[in-house]
Amino acid sequence: MARTRSKVPAGGAKAASVAEEQRSAKKQLQPVDVPSRTFILPSKRSNAARFLTLQTPTSKASNRYFFDPEHGLYEFTSVASTPFAPRSILYTPKPNCSDDKQSQKSTEAYVTKKAELLIATPVDVLFFMLSIIAPADNNSSTKNMFQPLDDILDSQDDLSPHMRHIVYDPTFRPTLERRMEAMCDTMEAGDEKLYRFKEMKLANELVAKAERMVSQGLPASLEQHFVRKALEPPLMSVKQENVVKTTTDSETTTGGHSESQDSETLETQSTSATTITTTTTISEQQSGTSTPATQLSTADDISSLDNVTRLMRLRISLSFIKQSYLPPHLSSTIDEIFVSPESPIDFQPLDDRLKELADLRAEALASYTAGNYTRKRGFDDEDETDTRAEKKRRKEEEEKKKKAGESRGVRDLKKVNTSGMKKMSDFFKKK
Repeated sequence: MARTRSKVPAGGAKAASVAEEQRSAKKQLQPVDVPSRTFILPSKRSNAARFLTLQTPTSKASNRYFFDPEHGLYEFTSVASTPFAPRSILYTPKPNCSDDKQSQKSTEAYVTKKAELLIATPVDVLFFMLSIIAPADNNSSTKNMFQPLDDILDSQDDLSPHMRHIVYDPTFRPTLERRMEAMCDTMEAGDEKLYRFKEMKLANELVAKAERMVSQGLPASLEQHFVRKALEPPLMSVKQENVVKTTTDSETTTGGHSESQDSETLETQSTSATTITTTTTISEQQSGTSTPATQLSTADDISSLDNVTRLMRLRISLSFIKQSYLPPHLSSTIDEIFVSPESPIDFQPLDDRLKELADLRAEALASYTAGNYTRKRGFDDEDETDTRAEKKRRKEEEEKKKKAGESRGVRDLKKVNTSGMKKMSDFFKKK
């Protein structure tokens, strides 16, 4: 049987080759399976480290955590670009230095759509234990009793599997017991240690954490907005006293003879304007249109201000800890402790200073409002004066125009005394 060979036009072969290249290129550009989120894990971690899903202490929402029995529990802090300045990240594997050409061929890189890094940062397991040892609906008879840790954990039937993995891990058990002692009263019963939750010990532990935050320094945004701005005294407008000293020396020479006249005038002007030029050192020291409402004069005042600033930083740190890690029912309890006489830290100087600043701001606002009203009334008076002057000027111009159009005879008749004469209308009255 004869074999027939079909002929393909040259143009068709070229089109077929182009289509084949496009299909191969499309096949190469298909997305690969890459992680959608990037985690930065601790450099020192054991083989038993795991990703866990736990409920957050505040809202009970599920979140991702990293647990290492030897190094503790970590939460993930997101560091991402803002929506107004989007960024992306290019990831490439490390090339093999032994065979550069082969490594370049096998290297596969990818770009993330969103520049976001989830950095593992240590978190205290104490906050996760609060919902176990001090739940919001704890009405049992063992509420104020000393109990072993195992009995406390066994009584919790609604613990998640991942939380059970943490609390029952034998390697992590010493760390768990140490953190329990930080917020509980303890007592020994034979070979067993018993625990009872104590709100005051939790308050002391929160204050210690806040002290460490303050010693390391608050973020610049928190420091500027919540500390400096809150403690900044208002600017109060004051009346300035300017002393102007003018000395005039004049000499007149006529035909070789000179006559000198010296006069010295001392004027004291008291005004609140800001456009006065002073020529003596006294006036420069006394000039000024606004000054802080409070000025430091002694070392005691400076130390008192430093103490108030420190207390403000501590309050901001405590607020951050409570809002981020403390259950709501315990947060209100801690607030009551801080305002009680048994509080581990006294915020009364800070409260007095804030009240004083509030009064000064109210006074400054009232002064500013009154000054604006007086200035507005002054501007209105000036406008009325200008309007009256403009009307008077126009009236005088009209009178001048009328006088310029009158004849000399009319002007002379206006000067005649007509007091004894009858008016023309009297001759046309009805009899």
